[in-house]
Amino acid sequence: MAATVTADLMARARAGDGSAFRELTEPYRRELQVHCYRMLGSFQDAEDVLQDTMLAAWQSLGGYEGRASLRTWLYRIATTRCLNARRSASRRPIKEWDVPNVEPPKPTRLGEIVWLEPYPDTLLEGASNGPLGPEARYEQTESISLAFVTALQTLPPRQVAVLILRDVLGLRANEVADMVESSVDSVNSALKRARASLRRRRLAADHHRPPPDSAAENAIVAGFVRAWESADLDALVALLTDDVFMSMPPMPFEYEGRDAAIRFCASIFGSGRRFKLVPTRANGQPAFGAYLRSPDGIGHGVGLFVLTLAGDRICAMTRFEKTALPWFGLPRSLPSQ
Repeated sequence: MAATVTADLMARARAGDGSAFRELTEPYRRELQVHCYRMLGSFQDAEDVLQDTMLAAWQSLGGYEGRASLRTWLYRIATTRCLNARRSASRRPIKEWDVPNVEPPKPTRLGEIVWLEPYPDTLLEGASNGPLGPEARYEQTESISLAFVTALQTLPPRQVAVLILRDVLGLRANEVADMVESSVDSVNSALKRARASLRRRRLAADHHRPPPDSAAENAIVAGFVRAWESADLDALVALLTDDVFMSMPPMPFEYEGRDAAIRFCASIFGSGRRFKLVPTRANGQPAFGAYLRSPDGIGHGVGLFVLTLAGDRICAMTRFEKTALPWFGLPRSLPSQ
């Protein structure tokens, strides 16, 4: 945006021109939404905080002095709103098991990040308009992966903010200190602790994922669809890593290891439930709308599956609620075939 045009838009926006304000901020909207999603781990919460951020920016535009770029100023507002949301107690509650006619095996453990939601890949387009700083450590696809976003949710709020601003966006330590109202030493200390925590949690397989839409990824995806739609447990097992991990937020049930995954999938297939999978993408990963086949041939949407791949195997599978389907442009039901 040329400087003269920006100055004119800013003057008009400060005078109360809403269309000028939207033109000024629209180029940053998508990347701010992704920033809020990384901070909060919830697509719906991210959208709510983004709306709050834009309202706050509109109301405080008169106080913007131009010492930082408009993009940095917006990130500061968004980060503050996200920190407030992270510190509140109103996160999505645990949901009880609700799959009819299926008695799940005893879970390996009960997860705590039950508010996790998927992020549609279609919304990632145009989400990196701003320049990445020289110290950014995570590539775009890795920084939106479910493993990374989940790990962020286990960190204290300020550590999350510092790590994203420094290692994902590549902002300088003094910029981040100003944004979170802290000292450079405090920022550097928080960053060191956050990096150490992530190193302890990160999946080694994260670094061996096949490229998106590559022949290797497509082969795994096709094998999974065939196995799941035909309820072929043996074919499915052949696609799983030994340490495969299955989760289903907001239900806390988690299954770690191939044996646990087999028991869970056997309970689903053994109930006689049969599915149609519709491909999409979430968090830079293969995903599917899952539709339960009914006797009349209609497919009823029951959830969204997201796969995490490692080499030529599936190392994680996350099942989300059917409420996520519309975010991906997927219908609530499929007509009979």
